[in-house]
Amino acid sequence: MGARGRVLLWLQLCALTQAAYKVWVPNTNFDNATNWSQNRTPCTGAAVEFPADKTLSVLVREGHSISDMLLPLDGEFVLASGAGFGAADAGSRPDCSTAARARFLDPDRFLWLDPRLWRPGDAARGLFSVDAERVPCRHDDVVFPADASFRVGLGPGAGTVRVRSVQALGQTFARDEDLAAFLASRAGRLRFHGPGALSVDPEACADPSGCVCGNAEAQPWICAALLQPLGGGCPQATCLEPLRPEGQCCDLCGAVVSLTHGSAFDLQQYRARLLHAFLALPQYQGLQVAVSKVLRPPGLREASGTKADTEIQVVLVEAGPETGGAGRLARALLEDIAEHGEALGVLSATARESGAPVWGGTAAGLNAPARAGLAGGLAASGLLVLMVLLAGALLLLRREGRLRWRRRDEADPARAGAPRGFHNPLFYAADSAEALPAPKSDQRSSSRSYFLNPLFGEGEAEA
Repeated sequence: MGARGRVLLWLQLCALTQAAYKVWVPNTNFDNATNWSQNRTPCTGAAVEFPADKTLSVLVREGHSISDMLLPLDGEFVLASGAGFGAADAGSRPDCSTAARARFLDPDRFLWLDPRLWRPGDAARGLFSVDAERVPCRHDDVVFPADASFRVGLGPGAGTVRVRSVQALGQTFARDEDLAAFLASRAGRLRFHGPGALSVDPEACADPSGCVCGNAEAQPWICAALLQPLGGGCPQATCLEPLRPEGQCCDLCGAVVSLTHGSAFDLQQYRARLLHAFLALPQYQGLQVAVSKVLRPPGLREASGTKADTEIQVVLVEAGPETGGAGRLARALLEDIAEHGEALGVLSATARESGAPVWGGTAAGLNAPARAGLAGGLAASGLLVLMVLLAGALLLLRREGRLRWRRRDEADPARAGAPRGFHNPLFYAADSAEALPAPKSDQRSSSRSYFLNPLFGEGEAEA
């Protein structure tokens, strides 16, 4: 069985045991165009230069003809079958510029804590992970593809990185002693570097309700690595009053449903229910969902009166230009829990929604109240301006003598006994509790929260 076959078998075994695993994406292959300064592999007759002060391992898959090559002080070339180097005169190809050397980019630019550099092995359509969980979690299996060379920076500042197992160079390391010996070897030093440490613990997540990722302490460095191409700052959210779920680096537009659960709750089954019973419906095709167990913020724990320090977080975001679907799905999930919560093992649920899109977007569905509140504010401002203008006009007419009025005691005696008002049913509805429906939401706010507790009834309230 070849290296690729062993990796596929490993991934299949992980899927059968429902173990989550993350696959390392970048590589240091010679034939990868993104590893070169000109964003292309060296052409025939090119001069090639590797960073002299770097340590790296480079896999070469094909044959290359070059004019000269500067090698690193410490490194290795791994030649695949049929690969090699030959000599060629500089500029032997007319379309190959000799003005600049082909420089291999810094291999130390790839960091373990960068969420962009990992791919979930069990990704499904419609699912995503919050930023902190895109990096390998405490109970994840980590896979470095055997058909690629790589180099990973550990740290800085995150302490020891702990995962369930590491597969590299066709070997699986599930014991700390074996992994430590590999990292201390030449092969390990060529591939792992930095001030951080890496350890493994073969203990799997045995809780059917899921386990907390364990990357909370490392999240500041995870976010720093993620936002580094953006200058360290988050992009502005495209909606009013956006949300920031636990584990997410920046605000997003959508909805967050938080569940408290009992012993009967199964995270994998609930995730499958979301995919097949909800996201498969046409009205929710443009949504993506992230489901995981997270630490409950202390403030929310005290406000809800629950002693649980964890909760199930369901994050719903719009994947397309349409808006409103996340809020509709959040309310549909609350209704589903109200009806089936006991069977699902859910004790209670709350939901939060972001506000309307910023100017230029649409305000369908959940965003309608925000636009209504904004329109009401503009209407109130216009009415105030109109009242000021009217008062000014009346004052001007009074001064010019064109407008006269009398005091109440000088009023026409014939009208003294006339009624001075009219009957307004809005102020005489005390005898009928159903005369005026209670308002369901505050139109001044574009962010709404819902909660329900199926153990104490199926009502819904809004705050």
